[in-house]
Amino acid sequence: MALAALAQSQVRVPRTVEAGSAFSIPTSGSGKATLYIVGPSQVLRHDVQLGETVNFTSGELHSAGHYLAILAGDSSAETSEFEVVAAHPPATLSFLARPSRLAVDLPDAISGVVYVFDIFGNLSLEPEQVTFQLSGNGGPVQTRSATTRNGVAWVKMNSSPKAGAAKLEARVGSVTESRILEQVPGEPCKLNVSARRTGQRVQLETAPINDCRGNAVPDGTVVTFTETSSDGTQATVDVPLKRGVAKTDMPAYQGATISVATGLVMGNVVQVGDAR
Repeated sequence: MALAALAQSQVRVPRTVEAGSAFSIPTSGSGKATLYIVGPSQVLRHDVQLGETVNFTSGELHSAGHYLAILAGDSSAETSEFEVVAAHPPATLSFLARPSRLAVDLPDAISGVVYVFDIFGNLSLEPEQVTFQLSGNGGPVQTRSATTRNGVAWVKMNSSPKAGAAKLEARVGSVTESRILEQVPGEPCKLNVSARRTGQRVQLETAPINDCRGNAVPDGTVVTFTETSSDGTQATVDVPLKRGVAKTDMPAYQGATISVATGLVMGNVVQVGDAR
């Protein structure tokens, strides 16, 4: 009684079996025995008439891994080993993209990681070409490619110069997964304030505030106005942006100067005596 060695027939019993595929194991000898197929998450049992071929139907063996075939008779047992590999082509992707919210125009700020699985949920260990594409919000489309290693591929991409929602997509063959990232304006880039004197007050208003790529800084961003009198006394007013600008009024002390700032950006200085 003997179990035919799996390595000796590349056609009938290959060294490897694709998950979910039909395959066969020939036996020799006479009498009855039991064939066990033991793997990492599956155990199959077949009653065997020795000398016949044991056939396994499509989908019967679907978990990838290292397997042991044991042909057990009344007084002896024969064993052989083989591998079950992930089915091809890939069927599903597990895709992670971080961060979900970030500032515009940052190099290598977006991370994408994709895991490739077959139809049975086995991680596909064979190298697969993955195409990553970042698009949307009117910015230029970025495309990068990577080859999986042990079922995983990753990429770094730049955030777009234009604020808004962008789609990061991973594609392997005909299988795609996508994630939406929110790209927000960066820090204010330039700050200008104008002043108009009305009696004992001076009215102040900034120009629309944008980042260095021309994206409007969001409402609620705080702008600080600081008035310094000729004797060195200071008064400060914090004003949140509303509809892209900040407005306030301050006392019109002759000879005083008024400066404006938001974050690390300083604006122009207004001399109260010059305000009209």
